[in-house]
Order: sequence, then C-alpha cells, then structure tokens
Amino acid sequence: MGDLTDTLMPSTTPPIPTLALTAPNAATPQSSRPLPVREDCWSEDATSTLIDAWGRRYMELNRGNLRQKDWQDVADAVNALHGHTKKTHRTDVQCKNRIDTIKKKYKIEKARVSSSNGTLTSSWIFFDRLDSLIGSNVTVKKPASTPVPIQIQHPPSLSQSPPVGVPLYYKKGMTPSPSNAVVATLPQKRPSPSMDEGFFRRNYSAMAAAAAAAEADDVEEEEDEEEEEDEEEGDVEERESEEVVVEREGMRRLARAIERFGEVYERVEREKLRQMVELEKQRMQFAKDLEVQRMNMFMDTQVQLERIKHAKRSRSNETHMRLITNYL
Repeated sequence: MGDLTDTLMPSTTPPIPTLALTAPNAATPQSSRPLPVREDCWSEDATSTLIDAWGRRYMELNRGNLRQKDWQDVADAVNALHGHTKKTHRTDVQCKNRIDTIKKKYKIEKARVSSSNGTLTSSWIFFDRLDSLIGSNVTVKKPASTPVPIQIQHPPSLSQSPPVGVPLYYKKGMTPSPSNAVVATLPQKRPSPSMDEGFFRRNYSAMAAAAAAAEADDVEEEEDEEEEEDEEEGDVEERESEEVVVEREGMRRLARAIERFGEVYERVEREKLRQMVELEKQRMQFAKDLEVQRMNMFMDTQVQLERIKHAKRSRSNETHMRLITNYL
C-alpha cells in the first residue's frame, strides 16, 4: 500500500493555498454613492456667506428649525453680498436646498473621518464650521469590527504534498475496475493535534462571523438610508406644513388690514359729512345775520329820512306862521 502511495504522489507538489479573511479597508468610505449635485452653482464665497447667515440664525433659535421668514432673511444676507446679477440672485428655497446638500456632504465626511479612527482628516473647507454647528446632532454609526486575517498554514513537520485519491478494493485478488472501485482521500500523514477538525471549525466560525458582520453592516447601512429618506420626507412635510401655516397667517393679516382700512375709511367719511353739515349751518347763519343787518340798515335809513322830512315841514310851518303874524 505504501508503494502504491509513493508511486501516485508527485515529485513536486505545490503549497496548500492559505485562507485569509479580510474586511474592507477602514480608510475607504462605507458608501460609494455619488455626492448630490445641484443644478444651481454656488461659489465658495457665496456658500461661506450662506453658512454664516444660516449659522447665526440657527444659534439664535437655539439650534431649532428656521421658518420661512428666517430663510428669507438668510437669502437677503446672501444677495446683499453676492446677488448683484440675476444668475447669482438666490431665493429662500434655494438657500434651504443648499444647506440640505451641505448637511448631507458633512454627514458623509463625518462618517469617513470617524471610520478612519483618527488616521484621516477632512480636506473640505467647511467641515470644521459645520462640525461646530451641527456636530453634536449628527450620530455616526460605528464601523464594523475588522476581523484579523487568519491564515491556515501547515507546521514545518507536515509534508506540503496534497492528499491523493487512490482506489480501494474490498477483496483481495479482485480485478480493479472503475465500477467497483471507491475513490478515497488518503492524506500522506496524520495532521498534528493543532490541525484537528476543531481548528478548521474555528476558522469556518470566524468566516461565518465575518460574513454575518458584513451582512449586518449592509443592513445597518440600508436602515441609515431609510432613516435619511424618512428625515427628508419629514423635512418636506414639515416645510409644506410651515408653508401652509405661513399662507394662512398671511391671509389672516390681509383680512385684518382690509378690515382696518374699511374702518378708517368709514371714520373719514363720517367726519367729512359732519364737517359739511357744520359748514352749511355756518353759511345759513351768516346769510341770516347778513339779511338782518341789511333790514336794520334799511329801517334806520327810512327813519332818518322821515325825521328829515318832518323837520323840514316844521320849519316851513313856523315860517308861514311868522309871515301871517307880521302881515296882520
């Protein structure tokens, strides 16, 4: 049997390949999705001004959500410095979308830096400013533990020749034939106690654990993506609800303004009518007084004329009486 084994074994045998379990490099990002790109181009200066204006209002609101009026103030601050042309003029919606894009990029950079265990730093110029503003609100998932590469090597005492399959015959004198031959794997030597089945079982357990960790990492990444989508949907719903509230508040203010304008107009018309009535009364009184004065003057004139006539008559009568007396 030993001669048969020696004749079947090759003279030069290749080494048994080693089994290595490696995890993804910690320096590579966990997500290979491309960064979101907006159609509207923002320069670095405009983005810096936007972050400053938004950061001030964000801190004034105690890290709360900005309302439509706040976003309009942020857009006015950006346009005051960079909105000199129609192309560079920004609206409140464009500013909010730009901040959302910057937040997403910051999360990606934060995850990449955190997964490197301090070996990498972000070269993004806005990373430190975003980290000081929203760093405490962003939770970065811990990278999956990287299993140590495991290599299976034979000890020096073991032969490097692979096991060889030889036919076994159950009965002596039996003619070898392919139909009644059973191929069995015969190792050349029995492995040492350190290379028993438990060693291979542990290796397979490590492989299964690594596969489970990778699967869990994928599941966690999918959950993070779903959470981000839910957050984006929640932001959209919140934005729509805020717009509805702002629209209702605007309509309410418009109705109040119209009502106040009607009240003021009514008061003005009432005062105008009262003044017209007073003026008419004064005019009638003035006309009455003028007519009375005219009648008094007319009566005084008549009385004076009568007095003059009566005086003339009296003098003529006295003269006539004197003439008669002198004649007699």
